[in-house]
Amino acid sequence: MVTTYGADYLTRLIEAVETFQDVFEEWMTTQVESDHMNARGLFPTTWNRDDADEARVKTLELAVAEAAGLAARAVAVTGAYIGIQGLGNIDPISNWSMMRNPKAFLSPQDVRSTASTVKGRLKGLLADADGRDDSALPAFSPAQMHPIIWGGAAAHWTSHQYRVAVREAAEGLTVHWKGVLGRTDVDDTVFWQQTLSAGEPQAGRPRLAWPGDAEDKTTRSMRGGLEPLAKSLTMLATGLNLTVRNVTTHTRDELSEQEAMERLAAYSYLARLLDTCEVRSVETEPGSAHQNVLPEVELGTTIDS
Repeated sequence: MVTTYGADYLTRLIEAVETFQDVFEEWMTTQVESDHMNARGLFPTTWNRDDADEARVKTLELAVAEAAGLAARAVAVTGAYIGIQGLGNIDPISNWSMMRNPKAFLSPQDVRSTASTVKGRLKGLLADADGRDDSALPAFSPAQMHPIIWGGAAAHWTSHQYRVAVREAAEGLTVHWKGVLGRTDVDDTVFWQQTLSAGEPQAGRPRLAWPGDAEDKTTRSMRGGLEPLAKSLTMLATGLNLTVRNVTTHTRDELSEQEAMERLAAYSYLARLLDTCEVRSVETEPGSAHQNVLPEVELGTTIDS
């Protein structure tokens, strides 16, 4: 199996990114450019030059916004997000205007480097598309999987490092939820066992729970209620950790694209189930636990099985 975009579509994305780069640089001629070091995390990283014509600045800002809208899809296709502490994975092209805000989390160089990375990855995909028979294309794409999963896999997937892509996606999901729950004190398999098992949370051990009343035996049409669902989620997460993450981490056996796609799909499904869960801790009444809002975090960390 091959992935997944036609040459015409990829060419249009490349052209959109190039247009964005051009109008962005034209707009930057009206701006004073700073960076995170000089902004000290408190100030904007761009602001209008004293001699800039205000009408021209506004016209160029609208042009950049329009170009960013056309190019934004390219970031999702290539997975070229930037990880921002406390915010997760950010698309710098869509969020270029945030540079003008206090406590700006992007700099002009972040936007430039992302656009260049996106364009390079798209050219790699285009080279693949030009060399294949489009009649062999499947009807779906790994870029449509859960953003944490594709965000971890994309850079390696586009260079055909499928084992590494799966490993990074698997580790990224665990790192994300460890960060959300503040659980850096346990290995991966134990983390999922403690986090998804049935029962009440303990001090320092928040849990992820399917929303609803645990006593309701027909919650969300789950036969038997929430307790067997908690067991199923625990087995799914720990099973994937043992059979996918550990294997791709501790062996060097390469995966085919088909094998890797199947593994990513399993993790993507797990990630979407976890999004539905509530975070419950000893500080929160089980019946009123808040719905977790998914932030994306940078990938990394290899933990022994």
